[in-house]
Amino acid sequence: MIPPDRKLQVIELRKQLKKRIAKQHRYLTPHDLLRYQDLIRATYLGIRDALHAPPRLCNTDGDPLLFHTLTFRIESVETAFDALAPLALGHSREELLDDAERGEDGRLRSVDFDWIREGNRKIKSWDNTIVGHIKISEGRLIAELNSENRAKRLRKEIEKRLGSQAVHESTLARTLEEMQRSLPHQEAADTEARDAEFEAMLRDPEVREQLQATVQKQVGRTPIEAVRDPDGREMVEALLLQWERHDERDISANQIRPDIGAIRRLLNLASPVS
Repeated sequence: MIPPDRKLQVIELRKQLKKRIAKQHRYLTPHDLLRYQDLIRATYLGIRDALHAPPRLCNTDGDPLLFHTLTFRIESVETAFDALAPLALGHSREELLDDAERGEDGRLRSVDFDWIREGNRKIKSWDNTIVGHIKISEGRLIAELNSENRAKRLRKEIEKRLGSQAVHESTLARTLEEMQRSLPHQEAADTEARDAEFEAMLRDPEVREQLQATVQKQVGRTPIEAVRDPDGREMVEALLLQWERHDERDISANQIRPDIGAIRRLLNLASPVS
């Protein structure tokens, strides 16, 4: 069965077919379904293939998730820290050293901190984004990132800032599945719980803003604009129905749930018939 949100493609197909026969001053007929069967079949197969395709997980840069671990040999913990501390946007050197480990002589032995960048490409309400994590210890620097592009950018930063004082030793790339298999059972369960909590946190509680962004992306217009014509109205109703079905399946605790009824009233849309 085709889910409601995929109905948008069916509506677009119908609009395309109507446009093709508009010059003939008539409506679509059963004969047209045979005439354009190849196009209809291609649309159906496209929807079917998309439904069965594995999910493409990405970070907020839009990069496919591929976890990278960069390892460098370094000469000095303090030198490496001084060079890379500015990557932790919004945190002073003193703040980063709060939990650092020092030897009996007071010299810095190990420290770790996040690589933080200003703003976020996808979530405009975020002031900054944690792009990676850096661990510096005696003779070793290890950086962890969740995409190939981020790993490449950080490697360039490290080599530019430290020069010959940092020698790249290895880059290990692992998929999410490989990461989960390598974790102990309980730790994997904890990671899954944290991921679920993080995903829930990303759902914007300002329902109108979320609907605005979703419809703008999928329909090409704002919700108010879309419901002014029959096709746009049908597209918005399909999206709302998909949201309602998703909420019926999702029974997780503390989940932020859009008030679909309020959205329907705002857009003057009738509730679906049970």
